[in-house]
Amino acid sequence: MRIISGTYRGRRIIAPKNLPVRPTTDMAKEALFNILNNSYYFEELSVLDLFAGSGNIGYEFASRGSKNVVAVDMDHRCVKFIQTTAKDLDFDIKTIKSDVFKYLAGASGGYDIVFADPPYNLSETAFAKIPELVFKQQLLLEEGLLVIEHSKHLSLSHLAHFTIQRRYGGSVFSFFENKNK
Repeated sequence: MRIISGTYRGRRIIAPKNLPVRPTTDMAKEALFNILNNSYYFEELSVLDLFAGSGNIGYEFASRGSKNVVAVDMDHRCVKFIQTTAKDLDFDIKTIKSDVFKYLAGASGGYDIVFADPPYNLSETAFAKIPELVFKQQLLLEEGLLVIEHSKHLSLSHLAHFTIQRRYGGSVFSFFENKNK
C-alpha cells in the first residue's frame, strides 16, 4: 500500500504478513479521496477509522494534514503496527484496541468523517449495525459523512441516511450523510 497524497505522497508502507487485513486498494483509495477532496479541507477534519487494520486510511488522512485521527481495531498486532508506523511518520493518530461494535455503543464525540472497512464476510445485519450505532451515538458532526467499504455483493442502500454508493472493482463505498442535525 502507498500514501497517495500529502506530506508522504508516494510513500510505501509494508504491513507484516501476519496481520489479518485486506487493505483498501490504492485505486479505490485514490477514488475515495478524490471524492472527499471536493467537499472537505483535510487540515480541518476529525476522522474516526473503524476496523482500521493496517491503518491505510488513517495514514492518508494524516498525510493530507488531518490532525485528529482515531483508529479502532480489535487486533493487538494491527494496533501496534499503526502505533509504530504513525510514530515513524510523525502522525498523531490515536489508536484504540477494541471490538468496533462495543466501542461504538459507548462512543461519544463528533467526527467529520467516520470510515469503516469491516471484514467483507460480516453479516448484513452487522454491516447495518454500523450506521445505526454511528447515528444513534451522534458521532458525526453536522454535514458529517460515514463511509462504509464493502463487497460488491452487498447493498446498504436501504439503510437510513444512505445517500450514494461508488464501486471500484470488487469494492463498494456506501456513503451516509448526517443531514438531520
